[in-house]
Amino acid sequence: MTEQENREEGKARGMLIASMVIYGTIGVFRRYIPLSSTLIALSRACIGTVFLAVFLKATRRRIDWGAVKRNGITLILAGVVMAFNWILLFEAYRYTSVATATICYYMAPILVMLFAVPLFGEKLTGKKLCCVLVAFAGLVLISGILTAGFSGLSELTGVLFGLGAAVLYATVILLNKRLKEISAYDRTIIQLGAAAIGLLPYALLTENIAAINLSPLAAVMLVTLGIVHTGIAYVLYFGSLGDLKTSTIALFSYIDPVVAILLSAFLLKEPFGLPELLGTVLVLGAAFVSERK
Repeated sequence: MTEQENREEGKARGMLIASMVIYGTIGVFRRYIPLSSTLIALSRACIGTVFLAVFLKATRRRIDWGAVKRNGITLILAGVVMAFNWILLFEAYRYTSVATATICYYMAPILVMLFAVPLFGEKLTGKKLCCVLVAFAGLVLISGILTAGFSGLSELTGVLFGLGAAVLYATVILLNKRLKEISAYDRTIIQLGAAAIGLLPYALLTENIAAINLSPLAAVMLVTLGIVHTGIAYVLYFGSLGDLKTSTIALFSYIDPVVAILLSAFLLKEPFGLPELLGTVLVLGAAFVSERK
């Protein structure tokens, strides 16, 4: 690998880590927004799209419509899948704890790593596989799910929503790995726009949009979710995918749930003790070991 390729990979890794830290705060923000999962997902897509459109205009960047056309079907499909991924994840947060929902959702990196072998011909080394499994084991410890168990039908419903979101999350990653010669900004704004368009009919059929009434705090939280957690975070995230192997993406994805569960412990007062601390060490240690040459 050349020095230039090393720099590009390092930059991509930094962008991925930054996006994961931002994503890790979503669960806390969701708790303060009294809207349905569908309306939050729709608002997120719309606000993120508008923000990126204004940003591109302000910085005089032009969308490469040629690249968009070449990748059109994949972009639109990824956007629609991403929108319903959000709905299932937010429903999981509603029916169960942030920790349990996060555990289920982060089966996705394992799915991505396994499917990357036949789809992209990437080699799955024993070292990478062990590191991902260690990271997942750490996540199980952090979640506290081994001692808490299940509390009933509501908990099971949240688990199923979380696992469904994991399948869709893995699909979004794999679809984005298929995109060719398109900038992070272009792929993000098109996918967010597709997500908004795909969600609008569903929201109109299932929600009373005219009755939305938010407090100032909830409105600020929702706008932040759209700009920071969607517009900015997805530019960083999608911009990193092209220069990293799926095994690296899978492993560093576990930074998100570590942040989520730490925040849920300190802000939402969910339990955090020695098992959670050990799990955090396992996740971060696996990421460190995996990336050592």
